[in-house]
Amino acid sequence: MLSTERLIIRGWTVEDAPAALAMLSRIEVVKWLGDGEPVLTKDLDEAREKIARWQGRDHPPLGHWAVQVTDGGDLHGRVIGSVLLLTLPNSKHGEVEIGWHLHPDAWGRGYAPEAARAVLRRGFEGGLPEIHAVTHLDNENSMRVATKIGMTHTGIVHTWYEEPSQHFVLRREEWHAS
Repeated sequence: MLSTERLIIRGWTVEDAPAALAMLSRIEVVKWLGDGEPVLTKDLDEAREKIARWQGRDHPPLGHWAVQVTDGGDLHGRVIGSVLLLTLPNSKHGEVEIGWHLHPDAWGRGYAPEAARAVLRRGFEGGLPEIHAVTHLDNENSMRVATKIGMTHTGIVHTWYEEPSQHFVLRREEWHAS
């Protein structure tokens, strides 16, 4: 679907269930996803169910995609995480969120901003006027990614999720200028 210098961003497949399980069975990943207590994925059947839900979210330019490494390094060929463009929960005006979550083996290598930039392009070229990112209040790593990809921090919001979130936004006209 999309490619960058080091990544392929593509739809999830059932064959990716072991990679999804390896990522979503880790508290250090899942604690940053959604509201409430983190819920770990327990087995391959649960991973396959999640993949089926993700596949059902593909409505261009929106979707939930696998991130696969192609750079020839130690992670070459591995699905290392997800990147997404989805309508925010409890959205009153159809606001769209960008998100990313990667296996800890891939952290600190610049893959998250690289994948996010490609998905921003997809969203803006697909007609979205703005894209939001929301993070847990103390998710410093995701806040850094949002800033690296050119998003503007607007403060703490209580809009889309039950818990307050750090909010970032990027508008199409700002993206073209960057």
